[in-house]
Amino acid sequence: MTEAAMSKTSGATGENEDKAIVDIETVKEKVTNTGLISDLQASAAIHFHRSHRFFAHSTPSASEAEWHRLADHLSSTSRHAENFARHFAPDAAAVAGLLHDLGKYSPAFQARLRGDPKRVDHSTAGAIEAMRLYGPLGKLIAYAVAGHHAGLANGAGHEGERRPLVDRLADTPPPLDKTWQSEIGLPPGLGEPELATRSADRAGFQFAFLTRMLFSALVDADYLDTEAYYARIEGREHVRGGYPSLAPLREALDAELAQLSVEGPVNELRQRVLAHVRGQAAGKPGLFSLTVPTGGGKTLTSLAFALDHALANGLERIVYVAPFTSIIEQTARVFRTSLGALGEAAVLEHHSAFEDEKIGGREAADKLRLAMENWDAPVVVTTAVQFFESLFADRPSRCRKLHNLAGAVIVLDETQTLPLAHLRPCVAAIDELALNYRSSVVLCTATQPALNESDDPARSFAGGLRGVRELVPDPPALHTSLRRVTVRMAGQLDDEALAEQLLAREQVLCIVNNRAHARAVFERLRGEPGARHLTTLMYPRHRARILREVRADLTAGRPCRLVATSLIEAGVDVDFPAVFRAEAGIDSIAQAAGRCNREGRRHRTDSIVTVFRPVGWNPPPELARFAEVAAEVLRRHKADPLGPDAIDDYFRQLYWLRELAGSGLDTARIIARCDTGARSLDFPFESIAKEFRIIESAMQPLIVPGDERACGLVRRLAWSERPGGIARKLQPYVVQLLPRQIAALMANGNILALNHEHLGNQYLKLSNMAAYDPECGLDLDHSGFRDANKLVI
Repeated sequence: MTEAAMSKTSGATGENEDKAIVDIETVKEKVTNTGLISDLQASAAIHFHRSHRFFAHSTPSASEAEWHRLADHLSSTSRHAENFARHFAPDAAAVAGLLHDLGKYSPAFQARLRGDPKRVDHSTAGAIEAMRLYGPLGKLIAYAVAGHHAGLANGAGHEGERRPLVDRLADTPPPLDKTWQSEIGLPPGLGEPELATRSADRAGFQFAFLTRMLFSALVDADYLDTEAYYARIEGREHVRGGYPSLAPLREALDAELAQLSVEGPVNELRQRVLAHVRGQAAGKPGLFSLTVPTGGGKTLTSLAFALDHALANGLERIVYVAPFTSIIEQTARVFRTSLGALGEAAVLEHHSAFEDEKIGGREAADKLRLAMENWDAPVVVTTAVQFFESLFADRPSRCRKLHNLAGAVIVLDETQTLPLAHLRPCVAAIDELALNYRSSVVLCTATQPALNESDDPARSFAGGLRGVRELVPDPPALHTSLRRVTVRMAGQLDDEALAEQLLAREQVLCIVNNRAHARAVFERLRGEPGARHLTTLMYPRHRARILREVRADLTAGRPCRLVATSLIEAGVDVDFPAVFRAEAGIDSIAQAAGRCNREGRRHRTDSIVTVFRPVGWNPPPELARFAEVAAEVLRRHKADPLGPDAIDDYFRQLYWLRELAGSGLDTARIIARCDTGARSLDFPFESIAKEFRIIESAMQPLIVPGDERACGLVRRLAWSERPGGIARKLQPYVVQLLPRQIAALMANGNILALNHEHLGNQYLKLSNMAAYDPECGLDLDHSGFRDANKLVI
């Protein structure tokens, strides 16, 4: 039936209406007999022209009175999206919201809501309309609209699992009823957002970045409106927002900071740094650096600056990005404690071990409840992996939160840990947030990487950051004031000699470069007074318990000999009189030094950081390169091997050597590939998302039910059809493993998949606790072990 005939029929009344229905029935019979449309679709068409009601979502109820009206959903999604994009492209986001479900104005989709099983493309129609009306900006909107369920597709010339956008736009989607033109008020044109830039070759990167941000605003708006609808229909409380505002959070932090000790030279120095940094918080948003030596109190100082700066500039939240999952819990705990009674409600801790997008669900509402957090809390604590991989992602669940980075204070802790393979696109993303999204980014570290671009070619990081404002008054002077250790080079040490050195000291920390080496050294100390081990093969709550015991022994003066991997180097507050560190990069050595004489209670000549070369343990090639560069720089800077000049020299040489070797600082060629598409706006979104991986090997979570709380949560998870909330509570009991390690444990009966029928292998539990050593964590060397009792029939 033509749209004109349908429109004419819709106005019939009385006798004419009866005749119109007969005419429709006749057409219906003819069309269904030819197989062009289904009986349900034809019946749906009759219904439309009696009622003029189009729906976005349905319920199991036969009554359509509670169904979600399409015009309501589109207008609400548009308002949400416009608000979410208020700092960068509100008009474009509003249009994306109006167009995203335009295809639901088709009889085919309405028939699907009424039970027709045939799948219907409901997103292409809106993408086509965006292209028709809005020119180049319309193409960016089209990416978001076409991908709001499946994800951002590649542009022309880039193959992927999803069909490229150009192919989608060439489709002929199901015809739409003209009712949409009266129900949706589209603007006749859109002004293109004005994007500031630092270099001409970043234009493509900027357009691709803007597309992801528009996509984020759209998908979060769509999720939230749909979520609110289902909550209302099901009579559930729909709790969103309601967080404490930033002003009372600052008051709570001020009260906590007032209780900190000011006794001793280190604490006095921390207070001076805190006061000076906070004094600069009124500056306009942009790029900042906070270069504070380890132990200088940078965690709370950065939080205080972020709150002050946000309130002074009308910014909305703080996103704290830490390098490793192992320290996220500790950082979040420090923030919650420091924010007093408001801390629990204010701080969102996001380091999801479980990928929500992989969790199955039988109902649309279930899938929405399982969607990833959108970072709308006032304080978000997350990992660098979660942060940067989301910035280059293509899936709705990963991109949903990105718009909340606009108008935020973003603190990048331990900036030196940015991945070298993707350093240039990471720096470009940081710069873009500050340039065009009204964000402030604070580069927070003791060992500031050389990322600034300048007019001096010898000291410039091409394509790097300009206009970075240092918050510390005199970093070199601060470093001198906080020098608390002496670095000593010990040459080669085999494990036996190393163990002798450790046993010769009552309290000592030993850090090596991999888990196997740490385990081997610990086995030589096992059973000795105070011998302990720390590794990522322990679940986080286990590690936290070990650290509490270590701090108690150090404070009481009891023997304490801790063997650990590098996980202890970032954000872990311990104070040993002596540290042994296997050769590594200077930044790692400096972090290790931060665990020695941390509180400055001993003279630095009595606080020795011993750097040694392990015998029989070859580090991975990348770590070996770091160690080689560090050794050369340490020889050139013997007087102050961990000073600012040595750090700057180290990073510049590291970057230069990587470029010289052809490895590069943008191995996926993200910036170049985006620049190639700058004119045509054909960007490889799906391909970039696959190739941008901070951790190259995909890790899988294994739940270790190490205490009664974990066991109770596992029992609930095994029968839950909506596991998202339970899964988040289980994150402190998760060990991340490579797929081959999971496969080995599973093959020998040590792993059980929880609720496999509904959830597949998403939730794996260690079923044989004999494979978990209470001192060393998961024992991968004995993954073939099987409990003999379980072999008895």
